[in-house]
Amino acid sequence: MILWLWLCWGFSSSAAGQPDSELMARYLEAKLMADDSIMEQVARRVPRQAKFLQRLETRPRMSEFTVKSTIISRYAFTTVSCTMVNSGSEAREGVFEMQIPAAAFISNFTMSIGNKTYYGEVTGKEKKHGSDDKARQKKPPSPTDGKDNGYETFKASVFIPRKMQARFLLHYEELLQRRLGKYEYTISIRPQQLVGRLRVEVNILENSGIVSLEVPPLRNSKHKGNGKVEGDVSPPPSTVVGHTKTLAKVTFNPSVVEQTRIARNGILGDFIIRYDVNRELSVGDVQILNGYFVHYFAPTDLPPLPKNVVFVLDSSASMVGTKLKQTKEALFTILQDLRPEDHFNIIGFSNRIKVWQQDRLVPVTPNNIRDAKKYIHNMSPTGGTNINGALQTGAKLLNDYIAQNDIDARTVSLIIFLTDGRPTVGETQSSKILSNTKDAIRDKFCLFTIGIGNDVDQKLLERMALENCGMTRHFQEDEDAASHLKGFYDEIGTPLLSDIRVDYPEDNVEQVTQNFFPNYFNGSEIIIAGKLINRTSDSLHVEVTASNSKKYILLKTDVAIDLPSRNDIRGVPGLEDGKGDKNYIERAWSYLTIKELLNSRLKSDDSQKKDYLMEKAKSMALTYNFVTPFTVLKMREAGLHSETPQEELISPSTDGIGEKLQSLQGHKAPPGIHRRQDKQRIKISKTSADGDPHFVIDFPSSKFSVCFNIDGEPGDILRLVSDHKESGVTVNGQLIGAPAPPNGHKKHRTYFSTITILNNKPERSYLEITPKRIILDDGERLLLSCDRSAVVRSSSLEVSISANSNITVTIRDTISFVILIHHYKKPAPYQRDHLGFYISNSKGLSSDSHGLLGQFLNHEVKLLQESLNTSHQQVGQNQTEALKPNPTSTLKVKGRLVPVVWKQRRIYNGQQEVDCWFAKNNADKLIDGSYKDYLASHPFDTGTSFMTISSR
Repeated sequence: MILWLWLCWGFSSSAAGQPDSELMARYLEAKLMADDSIMEQVARRVPRQAKFLQRLETRPRMSEFTVKSTIISRYAFTTVSCTMVNSGSEAREGVFEMQIPAAAFISNFTMSIGNKTYYGEVTGKEKKHGSDDKARQKKPPSPTDGKDNGYETFKASVFIPRKMQARFLLHYEELLQRRLGKYEYTISIRPQQLVGRLRVEVNILENSGIVSLEVPPLRNSKHKGNGKVEGDVSPPPSTVVGHTKTLAKVTFNPSVVEQTRIARNGILGDFIIRYDVNRELSVGDVQILNGYFVHYFAPTDLPPLPKNVVFVLDSSASMVGTKLKQTKEALFTILQDLRPEDHFNIIGFSNRIKVWQQDRLVPVTPNNIRDAKKYIHNMSPTGGTNINGALQTGAKLLNDYIAQNDIDARTVSLIIFLTDGRPTVGETQSSKILSNTKDAIRDKFCLFTIGIGNDVDQKLLERMALENCGMTRHFQEDEDAASHLKGFYDEIGTPLLSDIRVDYPEDNVEQVTQNFFPNYFNGSEIIIAGKLINRTSDSLHVEVTASNSKKYILLKTDVAIDLPSRNDIRGVPGLEDGKGDKNYIERAWSYLTIKELLNSRLKSDDSQKKDYLMEKAKSMALTYNFVTPFTVLKMREAGLHSETPQEELISPSTDGIGEKLQSLQGHKAPPGIHRRQDKQRIKISKTSADGDPHFVIDFPSSKFSVCFNIDGEPGDILRLVSDHKESGVTVNGQLIGAPAPPNGHKKHRTYFSTITILNNKPERSYLEITPKRIILDDGERLLLSCDRSAVVRSSSLEVSISANSNITVTIRDTISFVILIHHYKKPAPYQRDHLGFYISNSKGLSSDSHGLLGQFLNHEVKLLQESLNTSHQQVGQNQTEALKPNPTSTLKVKGRLVPVVWKQRRIYNGQQEVDCWFAKNNADKLIDGSYKDYLASHPFDTGTSFMTISSR
């Protein structure tokens, strides 16, 4: 991914001062171009040609480049700061370029040019038309993207006015992956020039304890290695490493002279930190903070599982030369590392497919290893590339061996597939190859894919591995393929467990990431994250089941939840940069969830499912401000403020409702946000859904109210109002669960945790409301906090927030909803922060509106009373009061007779008492259909199926 940001200015200001360190950098760079012996003199020379160098200057100088990173329990927050100075007499282009890990998400970007500041805003990417997609697919992949090499390139280009400076501030986040027994954190330091002030600072906090901390020499190749470097002993010059049991601080602060000794052109390389953590509990390390948990599972000291492995190697003509030579070298070493209990075979393919040992896998013996090396040595490059045929042959070979030899379930079977090209022989359509491969493997074993060079179809290899429980790697032709291949094999060469399943009590957790894993390899790590439902529980029960070479394993433990001091990192020395205010566990959960959604979409062939997964990933990315394949970074001017922006949620001024808002991304509040001096009392009707949830329908003309309960399940999404075809309005409410009160008749309670209001007229917009925050998207996305009063208006929508109390949503001045916020300072076990939904004005809703509440807005209900002679008698409006003492009665709704009983309900935070006729059994016969007909598939579902519900 390359992100271009192009902004131009045409103003000037006074010259920015330049420190001696910058002049030294410029002086050395100019001299080094002409004199190789300058290194012996730099320590004694003082630059006197500053003015001369300024006249020769052709590009802005980088005066400062700093990276500050905070790693908390493997989750890394990285901030890159770069300052460029234009000393010239005219505006010049400054380019900020940074390589970041492909697995990382950008979370913020800011530029300050002179006295103006520009904030990056993460917004949803518009879905492209099919023709655009086809055109994009035809375009060959650009090697400058660097994604296949484990990096992406972020680039921002601006014109800097004369005698002024520009500052760039980039934030990105990633969850470190454990490979070969170590976490590796890498910072790319490639400023393209000598820098006056260059500093890297990395702070690490691991409550489990830090072990094996190392800082190897700078890695000068831009491509990622396998983690093993010859002579990997001393850290780069000027590196300082210090750590306690749980804290570590690493700094790299080379002077200009030290930079020239490393690289004269300013491309220093990759600064790498590797470490591991202590592992005490056999079930793993479970960390909990503010309602979220993350579970790290990486057992050690287990005997390896026997392997059944088939190597499928490309021997087509394109492999000629170095690629095939290095592949052979790697295979020689890999064969030597196979264990006596393993079985293996080798397939070479081009336009023909050659199997070393027909219809069988052979055991690892000295003779078989010798013969296998001879076979590999004699492989010669020729012909085309029959990827489909090779995979079909390998899968059949492995399937037949497993079936015929009654292979023990506690072994691991896998295919390692290597190619440097695209399919040219046999089946060449990617979708067919994917389908054929999945059908052949049938979830019985895993496929690991390796691509070499620029011509390989890496997307095909990636998806094949994803669909068949494997992993993929891609290496460039100019890399040391032999060491890379060996390194990749080392990652998967020692399986310790198979069929790993991690379980938590269903009534304690929700939205848990992947919890079943076919294999666990030595030196890696399994990570699961989720949300806690019952936050008042003292512990979280964890069970891990798996198989290893000796037995079936079941691990159990109860993890204490009341450990806020252990996982709350605010105030920890060295972490004063604000990261302590973030719930790093929640962000790790969101990171993993988005990654899984992206992978699920990549694997899916169903267009509707792909769209749903895309929208879900996009929504979560927008919530957490992540740049993903479905979100983009747009620059907004922050007004006349020149100070560096602070990271905080949008919040209005405290001296009046509706003051100008400024968001985390810094875009100006949309037009129509005005101060409102008159704070009017909210006018609401009794028609509502609140509490557990309790529904109340008010019939003003009949002068009585009807009420009912819905006993839904946690996670259910109830459609409250559905008028999408006419007024364009839909309201959905999502339920959250809680334990039932003691001695209660219910198995659990449910409350509304999220209210989603969708409106598609005159333009599409939506509101997503929780007890803590509001997302408003009407073309420009705005994030509002519920603990600050504010008013936001647009041409057809107004949102008014009363801090920690309620939100009023008005649509086209004819539809109004009020959402009450219920917060508990000290909640009982059966209480949850939740929302209440009230309809204040329904004039703009059509007569065809539906939903649990909407179906009654334009229909009257008659109240009948049973007389002594059992005849029915209609009750007039003036008789209603006299009927109240009677505990039972009957309603007539659309021809249906509904038995009801007299009840009293408290609404609006208990401030108002309502007398109502209560319909039992989930409003049976009162509502059209059953309550299950009102379940939405997702919060943004505007389905119109209610129109077809038949009256009973």
